[in-house]
Amino acid sequence: MSEAEASRPILALKGVSKSFGAVRALRDVSLELFGGEAHALAGENGAGKSTLVKTLAGVHRPDGGEILLDGEPVVFDGPAAAQAAGVAVIYQEPTLFPDLSVAENIFMGRQPRTGLRRIDRKAMRARTAALFQRLGVGLDPGQPARGLSIADQQLVEIAKALSRDARVLVMDEPTAALSGNEVARLFGVVEALREQGRAVLFISHRLDEIFELCQRVTTLRDGVRIAGEPVAGLTHEDLIRRMVGRDLGALYPGRQTAPGEVALKVERLTREGVFTDVSFEVRRGEIAALAGLVGAGRSEVARAVFGIDRFDAGKVTVNGARLPAASPTAAMAAGLALVPEDRRQQGLVMEMSIERNIGLTGLSSLRRGPVISRAAERARATDWALRLQLKFARLGDGVGVLSGGNQQKVVLAKWLATNPSVLIVDEPTRGIDVGTKAEVHRLLSELAGQGIAVLMISSDLPEVLGMADRVLVMHEGRLTAEIPRAAATEESVMAAATGRAA
Repeated sequence: MSEAEASRPILALKGVSKSFGAVRALRDVSLELFGGEAHALAGENGAGKSTLVKTLAGVHRPDGGEILLDGEPVVFDGPAAAQAAGVAVIYQEPTLFPDLSVAENIFMGRQPRTGLRRIDRKAMRARTAALFQRLGVGLDPGQPARGLSIADQQLVEIAKALSRDARVLVMDEPTAALSGNEVARLFGVVEALREQGRAVLFISHRLDEIFELCQRVTTLRDGVRIAGEPVAGLTHEDLIRRMVGRDLGALYPGRQTAPGEVALKVERLTREGVFTDVSFEVRRGEIAALAGLVGAGRSEVARAVFGIDRFDAGKVTVNGARLPAASPTAAMAAGLALVPEDRRQQGLVMEMSIERNIGLTGLSSLRRGPVISRAAERARATDWALRLQLKFARLGDGVGVLSGGNQQKVVLAKWLATNPSVLIVDEPTRGIDVGTKAEVHRLLSELAGQGIAVLMISSDLPEVLGMADRVLVMHEGRLTAEIPRAAATEESVMAAATGRAA
């Protein structure tokens, strides 16, 4: 490769614009992706990141500007054209054929053939093994795709991209559903791709990952490119300021805590094979964080407390009254509310409107005779939309048109409208941008200040340390530590989460 070729980006956007009706999603955006480099794309929800990715993938054609491949203008008429040009997108949730093997998924439609035109399965498995060897991972080519973890499915998609000789790999929120060990393995794969001269565009709301993995970062805000610069020399505060256009000194708002009486009491809760002998209390006016590694049993405890899953032993008491097991209706009546981890699958009805979703938990109060009052439903939704600073066009729009952060606010509105005394929030800021994250933190602090007992489950250690009055740590289904705010550090929490604390 000549010096000129080495200094030339593999793929570049020059002054690209894209509109959808009156909405200008991208405005004169430029981006350069070089071989051997991991390039981060940063920005809040709604900044234009998804539109840019779909433009690179051939899903959208730009209204203005141009795409350059090896310095030459190119037009992607569709995803197939982008793939043929060497551009591959690795989505957060891959879509594999579950009943086919890993090798069959990688070479679907392009299987090697024998001289008799039959599929050469031996050659297909050998080529797959060679791809995994290049990536430094040990997946079995003959293993069925069904049952693979999200992390392994992503590796299969990366291997598929390499099998097509992709030179540019776009990774859209690839770590959102991964454990710490899986993230470390993915980062090793990205390093292997860089060493092979590939260009990687990496999109993540986790700023620590951008600083650890990437060499350059392009920041979008409201569809406009704010900056394109080396990561070296930047601080977290610099990047946040570029993303949101203001300082976020109150990402974890300080507050004086004066916890009241016990609102939620969990005693020796056990579900065989899932969690054992879990006991804790949450008081009015405090935020208690349930921390631990993925798979420690935190969400399962929350589901059992709320009555979604049945437990085998123990008891749950809310405001002094014992809850019957496996009864979410009784839990709601007692003042419990649960914001689940998966807002799209468990927290919202995506086919319904914003106002209908907010009203789901209070249908009896919205009833006027035998029918639901649309006026009461609209008034309830309007009130909570204003309180939570929800960004929307019309309350009658489908909730699916909202950004991830605003969808999270709708779930919160739905449950806060029940006037709970205990709020359980599972991963409240997963997959949302830093600006909305600050708003959610502010809201949780305000709720605690109003006397609500908040139990927050989070895998984000800075969030746990910044928000919690007490940290309850789980390891392999057991509560291993209860750490007051003053003594909570990354080291003490991780020691308990890995079973190293007494």
